[in-house]
Amino acid sequence: MVVIKAISPFLFLSFELLAYLCPMRKLSMEELGRKSVEEFRESDKNPIIVVLENIRSAYNVGSVFRSSDAFLVEAIYIVGYTSQPPHKEIKKTALGAEESVAWKHFETSAEAVADLREKGYNVYAVEQAEGSFKLNAIGFEPEEKIAVVFGNEKAGVEQSTISLCDGCIEIPQLGMKHSLNIATAAGVVLWELVRTKL
Repeated sequence: MVVIKAISPFLFLSFELLAYLCPMRKLSMEELGRKSVEEFRESDKNPIIVVLENIRSAYNVGSVFRSSDAFLVEAIYIVGYTSQPPHKEIKKTALGAEESVAWKHFETSAEAVADLREKGYNVYAVEQAEGSFKLNAIGFEPEEKIAVVFGNEKAGVEQSTISLCDGCIEIPQLGMKHSLNIATAAGVVLWELVRTKL
C-alpha cells in the first residue's frame, strides 16, 4: 500500500481508498471555461510581454504563443528573423493562440526595448549570465510590468541586448546540459511570473 496522506496518527489513506472516496474525472472542454478569441482580447492581461529574439524554429514560436495565451500575457514582441504569423508551423503548435495573443514585429531588439521602456516595462533577458537572478528567488510586485527576452536556440540572447536589460533571469538547472528548449524555458518562466498573481 502506498501511503499518501496521514488523516490522523492512526489512519492513512492509500491511493486506492482515495480514488474510491474522491474519484477523479477529466474535465470536458465546456467545464474548462475556455475564452473565445474575442473574450481573450477583451480580458485584463497580466502585465508581461514576451520578446522573441531571432528564434530559428517557427514551431518554437507557436509554442510560445500557446503558453502566452495560457498565462494571459499582454503581448509577444517578435524580433529580427523570428517567424511571424501567419505561418503554417506557428499555426501547428499555437493551435489558434496566434490569433488571440497580440504581437508586434521589430527589426532589432534595441527598437523593441525602446518601445517597452516607453510603456513602462522593466526588461529582463532569460539567460545564464554573471549576476543573474535565480527565477525561484526573484520577487516582482503584482502590478509590475515585466518583459522577458528569450534568445536564439543556439546563441541565446545577444550580449548587446543583455546590455539594454535591467538584468538577467536564470532558470536553476541541476543536470548535465544546463540548457532548455526556448519553448520549454518560456513556459517555465511565464508560469513562475504568473503563479504569484493567482
